Amino acid sequence: MAKVKLDENGLAKTDGTLTVYNFDEVSGEFTGSNDEYLAQGVGLPANACTTAPLITDSGHVALYISGCWQAVADHRGETVYSVNDGKAVLIDLPGDYPADTTPLKPATAWDKWDGEKWVTDPVEEKAAAIKEARELQAALIAEANSITQAWQTQLLLGIITDEDKATLTKWMKYIQSVQAIDINNAPDIIWPQKP
Repeated sequence: MAKVKLDENGLAKTDGTLTVYNFDEVSGEFTGSNDEYLAQGVGLPANACTTAPLITDSGHVALYISGCWQAVADHRGETVYSVNDGKAVLIDLPGDYPADTTPLKPATAWDKWDGEKWVTDPVEEKAAAIKEARELQAALIAEANSITQAWQTQLLLGIITDEDKATLTKWMKYIQSVQAIDINNAPDIIWPQKP
């Protein structure tokens, strides 16, 4: 079949085929090519052009934007991090990195972006360590209290065995040791061993 030539309005001058290059309606990304049959007076199908897409190197993709192919950075599948809060952002569209992101991953949950790199905020890191120590201290005491509750009742009623009384004493000393921990020393705390 004869190859078609288009007139100045983009319509086929005669019946025939023409190689067209298709692109995504939204992103402009090349989706493939095919030989399209055009009847005389008919134009190209939607989202198609007659110009072959650019050959791009790794890390770039050809997009049809404003009537021509352009090589655009392609970071899809990469994870970047918000410089405002350090949250991970998965890139799913072609183009440059989103504004206010960096490919550098923060090392801790308390890192702040200084314009060039992540810097750990020692005040927030210390506050988080103290909070974690406070929660662990409360959990250890609650666990010990649940273990010793029956023995304490038996002690009050005067029906505890000597063996259980000795075990209760060990647990009560453990509770005192846990209570005596200064959580302001977190994270450098050595917790006492359970009896």
